[in-house]
Amino acid sequence: MNEQSSYLAQKLPPLAPPAWLFGVVWPFLYILIIISYGWIFWRAVKGEMNYWFVTPFIVNLITNALFTYFQFGLKNNSLALIDILIVLITIIITIILTWKDYRLIAYMQLPYLIWVTFATYLQIGITILNR
Repeated sequence: MNEQSSYLAQKLPPLAPPAWLFGVVWPFLYILIIISYGWIFWRAVKGEMNYWFVTPFIVNLITNALFTYFQFGLKNNSLALIDILIVLITIIITIILTWKDYRLIAYMQLPYLIWVTFATYLQIGITILNR
């Protein structure tokens, strides 16, 4: 069973989008993530920013990558919910960290924040409805 059919096989909360929408939204978000996170990582490698500053960006990328495995590989809604909450929290932290000195990077995270906030709502609903 692929991710799309696995998503559709679950009880979904109100406002759940069609499965195809994820394939439209995520490439756009990944472009923003690659550009903004890449810029942050490049600055860190050049020694222009503290490695602790980069930690939430790294945690975000790891948990973002693990979500699909938790949700569709392990089919573990609770673990996927914990994971997406970490993704959401780290996005908020990255916006806070970049807001003062790297405002463009912070703005680039806003579509990601909006989508993951909505995805968190969906995951909460999926987790509750499919117990």
